[in-house]
Amino acid sequence: MSQKKRSPRSRNLLKGTSNNVIPAKAGIQTSSRRKSGTSNETLDSRFRGNDKSEVFKNLLEFEVQVKSQGYPKIAGVDEAGRGCLAGPVIAACVILPWEEETFSGVNDSKQLTPNQRDYFYDLILEKAIGVGVGLVEANEIDRINILRASLKAMTTAVQSCSINPDFVLVDGREKISVSIPQKPIIKGDCLSLSIAAASIVAKVTRDRLMIRLGEKFPQFGFAKHKGYATKQHYKEIKNNGPTCLHRLTFRGVVHGL
Repeated sequence: MSQKKRSPRSRNLLKGTSNNVIPAKAGIQTSSRRKSGTSNETLDSRFRGNDKSEVFKNLLEFEVQVKSQGYPKIAGVDEAGRGCLAGPVIAACVILPWEEETFSGVNDSKQLTPNQRDYFYDLILEKAIGVGVGLVEANEIDRINILRASLKAMTTAVQSCSINPDFVLVDGREKISVSIPQKPIIKGDCLSLSIAAASIVAKVTRDRLMIRLGEKFPQFGFAKHKGYATKQHYKEIKNNGPTCLHRLTFRGVVHGL
């Protein structure tokens, strides 16, 4: 029986958590940037013209190889927030119609500006065949360690994807706990379009969540540093002590600087 496609936008992909700190509607949301006229003209010049086309082709090598082996629905999986002192680690799973040049310019989220990430985030949600998101909170990160938490978040993202993938390209060197055929790729967010798209969805989803959590903890500048290990964040921990969002096993959280 054929599987009915569900629009990624129609689902709340990040659900509430046991301590009710993470907002129940903290999931995937579209922004108003594309509606306000953001276009490819605002993108970095290295994605324009022939250079843009060449980068796009290079990012499809793994997808082309996997499809030739008989796997049409290829997902990319990546996480965001692994090195943060506070907040969850969030992963995304994205299945793209990657043969469309619509996605030319998509790259590792760390190589894009916030405006570029917002633009591609909306584009990915609009055009993707399937999207899923997984989240592991700080208390569980402390309990099982950040590596296992990251792998769990990526596993959950695949399991929650709106369409079941045939094959998964995973960022990093570790496999995840799914029965679907998979291939870990070190620095995959720089080498695979599908993983790069997942990195964008994970990053934007997490950044927006941290901005909302900043409203609950105004003594912390989560809207600015997103929970990362900045000088400002260390100072806030020293002055206020850690919150329930903080990862107490991470260096510098309990005792400050």
